[in-house]
Amino acid sequence: MTNRTALEENPDQAQRRDDALWRYDVLGRAPGRELQALVDIAAQLCAVPTAAINLITPTEQQQIATTGFEPSICAREDSMCAAVLEHTDPVVVPNASLDDRFRENPFVTGILGDVRFYASAPLTTPEGVIIGRLCVFDSTPRELDQAQEHALVAIAERVVDVLELRLRSRELEDSLAALTQARDELHRSNEALSVFAGQVSHDLRTPLTAIMASTEMLGQQPAVVGDQWSERLVATAFRSATRMAGMIEQILAHARVGADLRKAPTDLRQVLDSVLEDLEPTLSARRATVEVGDLPTLPSDAQQLYSVLLNLVSNAVKYARPGVPPAIGIAAERAGRAWRISVRDNGIGIAPADRERVFELFRRVETSVDGSGIGLATVKRIIEAHGGSIGIGSLDEPGTVVWFELPAADERVSQRQA
Repeated sequence: MTNRTALEENPDQAQRRDDALWRYDVLGRAPGRELQALVDIAAQLCAVPTAAINLITPTEQQQIATTGFEPSICAREDSMCAAVLEHTDPVVVPNASLDDRFRENPFVTGILGDVRFYASAPLTTPEGVIIGRLCVFDSTPRELDQAQEHALVAIAERVVDVLELRLRSRELEDSLAALTQARDELHRSNEALSVFAGQVSHDLRTPLTAIMASTEMLGQQPAVVGDQWSERLVATAFRSATRMAGMIEQILAHARVGADLRKAPTDLRQVLDSVLEDLEPTLSARRATVEVGDLPTLPSDAQQLYSVLLNLVSNAVKYARPGVPPAIGIAAERAGRAWRISVRDNGIGIAPADRERVFELFRRVETSVDGSGIGLATVKRIIEAHGGSIGIGSLDEPGTVVWFELPAADERVSQRQA
């Protein structure tokens, strides 16, 4: 009779083994070159004609790679490896017909085979679960020396290494596929958002343009010009329509971010010079001073970085303290594989509780200056579309420092291009 006591096991152990075999997803599949090579090496080193990698399920023994015969499946109660499955050390049996564990096994008695010499080592996962055994056997009694026994254990460990490598490779491929799908969906979402915003802005612009034109013409009418109250109402309506037009442009710009990112080596100083040139009338009117440090060249979309710097410098002027000329400092420093750009001002500052919320769309903090709540949200989308991050730091004196980080150029690529 087969030694069924040896086949009994703790239900928790059985479940852990099933889980491990399911994760490895190797049952019923071709062995692959790595496993076939390992089982061939085991047979050669142990000087036997036959060897097998046997995995044990609750009901079967499945051979996933063999040497000297074709892989097969047998009932678990007939398996020699199942009889010694939980042995954490190698098992070496010179003559199985003389061993109480195997003398009546069908692979020994001649029913399924005529095994005499049997040796095996456990296939133990990194979590300590034995999922099967690497075995070598022969129809002639023999022994293994110490070196051969150690080699059998080492090869069994390499079998598990191969299974682990396959598992991690599949997990990596699945993660990559999921990331690729998410990227594609995000790209489609950005494109759809851009199209939607364009259509909505077009639908709003048409009546708004008519309102602005009509209001402007109304303001020129003698009846309005001669009436202070009417003139004020018309002027207010025109200013409101103008602000709405600006808001529509900001919404459209926010929606377009990331839909069409065109990266190229961009000299940040040249981008900033364009910003300062366009803001010159405002800077002069507010008697603002701007101090600029060395700025890097980055792989980025120059037009979108222009929008980032324009927004941050404009805010530094817009949110100045009453009666205090704006003083703005722009600097850069290397932070590992990225560059951190900071825009510092001496304005009214941002409360710590608001430093995350100001980047939310339509989020406005309590100040004496009106804002749309779109600008910093768009800046954040631009920076994140470039693979960067943005935040607001603290100062020991009045003011604000807004920083953003962008990936630096790959120096190896730059050297090859040079």
